[in-house]
Amino acid sequence: MAELEKDQAWLRSALGIEANVITNWKSRGAPASKALQIAQALDLSTDQLLGHPDAPSPASGELRILIGDDAASTSYPIKRVKLQLRAGFAGFETVPDIYDGGTVNLPKHWVDRKKLNPASLIAMTVTGESMEPNLYDGDVVIINTADTAMKDGVVFAFNYDGEAVIKRLVKERGDWWLFSDNVDQARHRPKGCRSGECVIIGRVVKRETDHI
Repeated sequence: MAELEKDQAWLRSALGIEANVITNWKSRGAPASKALQIAQALDLSTDQLLGHPDAPSPASGELRILIGDDAASTSYPIKRVKLQLRAGFAGFETVPDIYDGGTVNLPKHWVDRKKLNPASLIAMTVTGESMEPNLYDGDVVIINTADTAMKDGVVFAFNYDGEAVIKRLVKERGDWWLFSDNVDQARHRPKGCRSGECVIIGRVVKRETDHI
């Protein structure tokens, strides 16, 4: 540990950075934009610093600092998808929704605090105005496909008779219904959620929106 602290002190001096910067790099990863500056200070190539498989091994490897993109080290990439559904089919298939890199980066601290499994999360684009003002056309929602237990008042993504819809599940007079949040209920009438035509894909747990 003493050797490591000595190396850190030397690197801080060489780069002219504050004492807490390397501590942050150790936990979060150093920004990729700093890779060249760090490599030059350590007399390494950037390939050696970043662990490129074809790079020759450095003469000394005592100082180990994680170098990487900030987003990659602090976020989970969630795939943006479109759903391919069939009526009466409980499962679903996804195809990539190529937009903005094809992923949504969710902060790791948020996902971990919510105790969500990133592998169970998908991102979808909202279409239509049926869920306004809570979800707008073009918003992106994160869906937890591991949460399919019916809950009153919760927003889910559904396979409704072969169509992907996002609705609020409501239990009324002993029956389950799919409600829109739009106040114009004449245009967005509730749909009955009966077995075989209404299958929960997953719970909506987060949205990304440009609306304020």
